[in-house]
Amino acid sequence: MKRIVISAVNLRKGGTLTILRQCLAFLSEWAPGAGYEVVALVHRQELADYPNIRYIELPWAIDSWTKRLWCEYRTMGKISRELPGETSLWLSLHDTTPRVKAERQAVYCQTSFPFMKWRVRDFHFDPKIPLFSMLTRFAYRIGIHRNRYLVVQQRWLREGFSQMFGIPSERFIVAPPPRSPAVALGESPEGEDRQGRPFTFLFASTPDVHKNFELLAEASRLLERRLGKGVFETVFTVSGQENKYATWLKEKWGGVASLRFAGFQSPSDLQSLYASSDCLVFPSRIETWGLPISEFMPYDRPMLLSDLPYAHETSTGARRVAYFDPDNAEQLATLMEKTLRGDDAPFAPNEPRPTAPPTAKDWQELFTLLLS
Repeated sequence: MKRIVISAVNLRKGGTLTILRQCLAFLSEWAPGAGYEVVALVHRQELADYPNIRYIELPWAIDSWTKRLWCEYRTMGKISRELPGETSLWLSLHDTTPRVKAERQAVYCQTSFPFMKWRVRDFHFDPKIPLFSMLTRFAYRIGIHRNRYLVVQQRWLREGFSQMFGIPSERFIVAPPPRSPAVALGESPEGEDRQGRPFTFLFASTPDVHKNFELLAEASRLLERRLGKGVFETVFTVSGQENKYATWLKEKWGGVASLRFAGFQSPSDLQSLYASSDCLVFPSRIETWGLPISEFMPYDRPMLLSDLPYAHETSTGARRVAYFDPDNAEQLATLMEKTLRGDDAPFAPNEPRPTAPPTAKDWQELFTLLLS
């Protein structure tokens, strides 16, 4: 039987774990009928447990960078040589290219940190993030030319990595995440009885330093100074207690009456927040995708987004979107004021544009390309 190996020992949470689960869920159903055995190298099987998959757990690989590199460039090579027969495809789902024995290799580029412009204060709150932004381009580079294909979620990543590593763009498959379906939760803001309810801006994200919560917090402070209290509300999905960065946010802007630290939201609670919010604000300085943007789009409400490549691409198809400088709180406050006053002048539709092949709209198309 032919074999596909998925290596994903570092994927344990968030969007990257979602990618692993989607990948293995597809292979669990498709691979047996296509004549493939599937072997998955993971942190723990319970994180993504599906039938028709053979799991190899490597929990120690995340203990340190030294162990991670040893796993990638020694342990995985040993495993590849011990597997009987030939491995048709080895797909690494976490950015690095292991030194393994396989007919063909591919890597899924899950992080955009090589393109992040880090700040000095990032080291104070979470030094791992700026260090990661500096080191990932070197980690990517090791063995990268052994891959037959590299998988990215957006065109700008294809163009950026192609230039960074000197790899032809034709070897990058653009495989965006599936779009959220249209929703029918509640009425649009225009159809609601808005009496007594402040205009709501929402930023749904985790308290990581590159998410740029401080820009929206300061813009909310400036806007409250202009308009007074009770006119609008800005909702953060952090509590202010999660880490050093979140604590700093709460200490510095916790006195802004219009700013609410709502804390972590379950998937159902987050959908309720989307449904009750009038405008999504997404100030993040770097993303591979920016999932809340595509999750909020079906509500067809205004979105204020960082004027960065990821946001332009993720918001493709949106009817009312405006972009701001992710370093300019005054500009964002002005856009927020125009939004809550119903001024549509800053907004425009983000028209779709074609993506050059190779592309894959789902896992079926992706594996067809990877195995060809």
